[in-house]
Amino acid sequence: MKFTSAGFFLWASFAFSTLAFAQTNVLNYAPPKTVIAKTGGTAEAALSLKLDAGYHVNSNTPSNPYLIPLRLTWSAGPPETIEVVFPPPRTEKFGFSETSLSVFTGDLEIVTRFKVAATAALGSGTLTGKLRYQACNDRTCLTPKTIDVTLPVEIVK
Repeated sequence: MKFTSAGFFLWASFAFSTLAFAQTNVLNYAPPKTVIAKTGGTAEAALSLKLDAGYHVNSNTPSNPYLIPLRLTWSAGPPETIEVVFPPPRTEKFGFSETSLSVFTGDLEIVTRFKVAATAALGSGTLTGKLRYQACNDRTCLTPKTIDVTLPVEIVK
């Protein structure tokens, strides 16, 4: 395959721009504490997130249907997920949008409420989950990303 200088320049520009806008870790989470859950009871777990300054993610209830919402899902347990509770979002206006957007910025905490069957096996384990988001700044959005999250669980009588 033979490249002309103009063709090579276009290819190099594309390759560089793809690298420049590759998803970086602008959203990080602190490993959650072990959840102690009693058989036949309920428990809560908080996932603390930190978004780098200058970035936002769409809330779990985005302003427009084409926007990618922040989502946290857990694999089947025990324990079983009852609900995932997000903090109240902020409404902000950005230059790239004609309307205000429902977003999260900075530090936030997502709380999951779980239930444990009365017949659940006792002992320690790890629940796995997925956190899906798309981080943006005031000029561009990064590629949507899904990160694995883990939650240590101990089921007791």
